[in-house]
Amino acid sequence: IPLVLAGRDLMGAAQTGTGKTAGFVLPILRRLLQHANSSASPARHPVRALILTPTRELAVQVEESVRIYGKYVPLRATVVYGGVPMDPQTQALRRGVEILVATPGRLLDHVQQKILYFPQVEFFVLDEADRMLDMGFMPDVKRIIGLLPKKRQNLLFSATLSEEIKRLADFFLHDPVMVAVARRNSAAEAITHLAIPVARERKRELLAYLVQDRGWNQVLVFCATRLGANRLAYQMNKDGVHATAIHGDKTQSEREIALEDFKSGKVRVLVATDVAARGLDIEDLPRVVNFDLPGAAEDYVHRIGRTGRAGATGEAVALVSPDEHERLEAIEAMIKFKIPRQLVPGYEPDSRVVSSMIGAPDHARGRNGERGGSRGGRSVERGRLDGGSGPRDRGARPTPLPPRQRP
Repeated sequence: IPLVLAGRDLMGAAQTGTGKTAGFVLPILRRLLQHANSSASPARHPVRALILTPTRELAVQVEESVRIYGKYVPLRATVVYGGVPMDPQTQALRRGVEILVATPGRLLDHVQQKILYFPQVEFFVLDEADRMLDMGFMPDVKRIIGLLPKKRQNLLFSATLSEEIKRLADFFLHDPVMVAVARRNSAAEAITHLAIPVARERKRELLAYLVQDRGWNQVLVFCATRLGANRLAYQMNKDGVHATAIHGDKTQSEREIALEDFKSGKVRVLVATDVAARGLDIEDLPRVVNFDLPGAAEDYVHRIGRTGRAGATGEAVALVSPDEHERLEAIEAMIKFKIPRQLVPGYEPDSRVVSSMIGAPDHARGRNGERGGSRGGRSVERGRLDGGSGPRDRGARPTPLPPRQRP
């Protein structure tokens, strides 16, 4: 905050849920106070701060934060994103706004319609820059940067700082200050991790069993594809678990309804693709399940960042099939932490692959820094599936859960 107030360009590395949005919105509001006015003339309310986000959900969340933090400041704000009609957004823009939150594609739509101009932009914020790269938005982002005044303050935020992100920073940041809230690619320490080996074809059945038998009432589940998310939500409902899906093929209204039903408890399981890995802010979300492990290890951090937010505790459960073992190892190498394994009786994969999936290097450490290895090179935690972590048993065989109760 002091650096933004001082007018410095900034490159911030911060995990989701660390208060990053307040970190840039509050000082921007403070510096824009000199322009605050109650005039009805649109000319008195030009865009002075542009905040770009990769997803609709994150854009809505950031704009909501701007409104909350600036409740008593006469500065106008609005949000524009795709998937909804342009007319209401156009009307809001024509009335004039000082702070604009947008996704790149829809922003350029308004520019092409000659609704938006940026001659007086003083602040440019690129939020979740790594996700922008992943989603292929960089050409649009660079085009938007080219429309902005040369003299402005630039802020870039990213959960991970790859070489591509650093090259992007070099492209538009001027003598930036680096601020890191958490170590690179770290997973929130308030989160308990657990991996459950399971045959791929039995994942859905296992998930339904865990939700029902363990009394999981609010579960965010990540799938690799939109089709897979739809199919899993449909099958979970057939299994008696109220579920819905959220992904890029859903309309904005459908996504908002699904999210609200999940937050209110009407829906027990929300199945999502990575479109929901950023921007979803669900208060006290107890648990995230990786039904499919992500192809990029960094996305594991983004996904599980939906739980364990703002100092709360959470649990990250991964359902790991034998063909995903290398992905799990890549995740562990990135977060520098051996995720405890636990077998569920009746759902074990082929016994020939179980031993390779539960092994652990001797130097592996737990989330609080304890050693989790043993001389035999195995590490299994007797974790609870109700959100606790349980005691560690070095060199022991996997501790099974109680047998599945069949009618």
